[in-house]
Amino acid sequence: MRFISSTTRALIAGAALAATFVGTASAQSDYPNRSVSVVVPQATGGANDTIARIVAAKLSEVLGQQFVVENRPGAGGNIGTAATAKAKPDGYTLLLTTNSTQVINPWLYKTTGFDPLKDFTPVGLVASAGYVLVVNSAFPANNVSELIAQAKANPGKINYASAGNGTLNHLIVEMFKQKVGIDMQHVPYKGAAAAATDVAGGQVPVSVQSAPSSLSLLASGKIKALAVTNEKRIAALPNTPSISESIPGFGSTPWYGILAPAGTPAAIVDKLNAAIKTALADKDVQDKLIKQGCEAMQNTPQQFAALLKDDLATWEKIVKDSGARVD
Repeated sequence: MRFISSTTRALIAGAALAATFVGTASAQSDYPNRSVSVVVPQATGGANDTIARIVAAKLSEVLGQQFVVENRPGAGGNIGTAATAKAKPDGYTLLLTTNSTQVINPWLYKTTGFDPLKDFTPVGLVASAGYVLVVNSAFPANNVSELIAQAKANPGKINYASAGNGTLNHLIVEMFKQKVGIDMQHVPYKGAAAAATDVAGGQVPVSVQSAPSSLSLLASGKIKALAVTNEKRIAALPNTPSISESIPGFGSTPWYGILAPAGTPAAIVDKLNAAIKTALADKDVQDKLIKQGCEAMQNTPQQFAALLKDDLATWEKIVKDSGARVD
C-alpha cells in the first residue's frame, strides 16, 4: 500500500484549487462566449419589451454574442422575475425590468416569489420612461394649477383612469393627490390603452399615461397634456412642463434596468455595465428610445443598488397610503 504524505496532499489540493481559479477567471475574461438570455417579465409588444429589444440588439453588436429577449409574462411581472432570480449566476441569464415590478410589486403582492435586493445583483439602468398627466380636450383645466383648483372645488367628484389597481398610472396619481391635498376618484381599467381611449372619449376626464400610450392621442388633439410627471421635462414632449415646475419636490421618473441573479461575478457585471454605457452612447439607440417616449439612462452598479433601496422605501409609503393591494 502506498501512502501519500500530508505535504503531497496539500500540493495536490492547492493545484486543484489553482486550476479551478484559473478556469473561473478564464470564463469571466472571455465572457460572453455564447448567447445571453435577457428575460423580460412582460408580454411582447409592451414598452419594456420594445426597450429590451433595442438595447439587446446593440449589446449583441458591442459584445459579439447574441442577446436574446425571452418574454416570461404573468402576475404583474413576478413570474419572469422570480424565475430569473433562480437562474445560474454566470451572466448568461439577465433580467431587463421596470421599476414597477422591482420596487412596487413587493408592496402590492402578498408574495412575489423574489426578494428585490437579496436575489439580484444590479448591473445598470438603460432608460427612463416618460409619463404624462393628461385630460380630455374639453376639460376646463389647461395646467396643473387649474386641475388642482378644479379638484379642490369639486372634492371627490373628478374621476381619473388608470391601467388597473396598483399600476404605475394609478400610484403616480395617488402620489400627486397626497402631495397637493386633493381628492379624485380612481377608475381602474384593464390596461392603459382602454383607459387612454376613455379619456379621449370623455368618459373619464383625467389620467396619467405613459408617453408611448399618449403621444398619438396628443397629436390628434383628443387629449391634452397638462404636465409630465417626471422630475424634468422629457425629450418626446420638450414643450410640456414637468409637475415639479409648479409643485416643487414632486416627481417620479419610471426606469428600466438590467439585473443579474445574485452572486454573478463582479468582473462580468462590470463588463456588462461598460457595454451598456457604449450601447446607450449610440445615437441610433438614443433616437429609437425617444420615439418610445423614453430616454437613455445609465449608471454604475453601485448607483443602481442605491436607487433600488431608495425607491423601495419611497413606494412602500405610497402603496400603503393608497390602500392598493393585489392578491
